[in-house]
Amino acid sequence: MARIGSITISPVLMNTACVWASNLEQLQALHSSSFTGAVTTRTCTLKGYNETSTCGVVFTNSSMSSLNTYGYSPLPLASYIGWVKEILSTAVASSNGKPVKPFIISITACSVEELSRMIFLVQELRSTPMFAPLVAVELNTSCPNVSSPSPSGYIPSSIYPLLRVLSEAHMQDKSMTIGLKLPPYTFRGQFHAMISTLKEFNYEDANGGQRNSFAFLTCTNTLGNSLLFPDQIIEPLATARDTEFAVPTTVGGLAGDAIHALSVGNVYTFHRLLHEENQSRDGLYGISIIGVGGVTTPAALGRMHKAGASVVGVATLLGAKGVRAFELLSN
Repeated sequence: MARIGSITISPVLMNTACVWASNLEQLQALHSSSFTGAVTTRTCTLKGYNETSTCGVVFTNSSMSSLNTYGYSPLPLASYIGWVKEILSTAVASSNGKPVKPFIISITACSVEELSRMIFLVQELRSTPMFAPLVAVELNTSCPNVSSPSPSGYIPSSIYPLLRVLSEAHMQDKSMTIGLKLPPYTFRGQFHAMISTLKEFNYEDANGGQRNSFAFLTCTNTLGNSLLFPDQIIEPLATARDTEFAVPTTVGGLAGDAIHALSVGNVYTFHRLLHEENQSRDGLYGISIIGVGGVTTPAALGRMHKAGASVVGVATLLGAKGVRAFELLSN
């Protein structure tokens, strides 16, 4: 069991924001599984993203890896709020007092005005007492398949205004659990830049201790600018069959086994930086990590925990095996 902000995740296994968490049926199946401790929605925008025929995903023939060209969900935030409300209402009504599995609503925006509106809508849902401890928010700062303008977790200073909006929302309602989904970092300066940015959002709590506006980091998103050829994949996308590359956009976001070592390394480095001795007295110490990237076997799941992940997330295996993926990992 993991306590992250105001939400409780048990078991400590869940899906991540991905195309296989796009609609009501998929979200319901994820929430109904006894092997998931929480559900993350596909990343959405306020009005929906323009998804084209070039969007898709392929799986490699040599490992449990994938390459996708998806952007954000074509469905607006309002759709996900409605579905989360429907699923949670049913779950609470039939729970007989037992704990109900929470949702993490994954969102993104390119302006403070848009993000402020999205947070307002989420808080409208959380204003119902039974939903408040069951709904968290994740800001996706990294989608390599989306062209500018788009949040860039690679440049923390560029997303500072968005983080300020989220921090202000948390300060107004400290029960609001907020996290950041980060890209895979490759050199030390990137980690330290994010740590320095997070420190800007430390504050003193009622007991005189230090806390941070952000409760968790999801590490990592897919690795962008990755290229596969047709002989490396199981089946090409229909829109790519006449091209020399595996996907029609040539490059996409790499996930699964192919990025596992990099993702585990990100989890380890952030965990160490957040828990350094000099951090033990400030708010960074309380930030949890959701480890994501190449969790396709029970051994990979164990490595994420050893590296410092409190909760582990899954996407590629979910796409390949369906919701049964969580049972396979649990075994």
